Amino acid sequence: MTERKPPGVDFETWVDRQVREAAERGAFDNLPGAGKPLPSDSAPYDELWWIKGKMEREGISHLPPTLSLRKEVEDALVAAHEAASEAQARRIIAAVNEKIRAAIARPPAGPPLNKKPFDVEEIAAEWRERH
Repeated sequence: MTERKPPGVDFETWVDRQVREAAERGAFDNLPGAGKPLPSDSAPYDELWWIKGKMEREGISHLPPTLSLRKEVEDALVAAHEAASEAQARRIIAAVNEKIRAAIARPPAGPPLNKKPFDVEEIAAEWRERH
């Protein structure tokens, strides 16, 4: 595909020939996304669609760090209540408490965290009541 278009040859003919030859060589076989539908074109146009897609694929959050931590704290509390054992619930809460303490000691950018570390014994007691 690096060859130059010869003079006097119609551009469309030249491109069509290159595509046909590549298909014959199997250059388009087993491409990622083969057989999958194209993304919906009914969605409103967003000029940052490619950035948002890249962030989603990379698992990058577009929330300020404090809001991401708030969500993580909520998810950790649910996970602790649904843990298979009391020890696992304690580990989950201890891990999120470390993150909360770090954010309190050195506040990240964004809105205030408005969270304090959980009482591990209180969460453990709640876990025992539920199970």
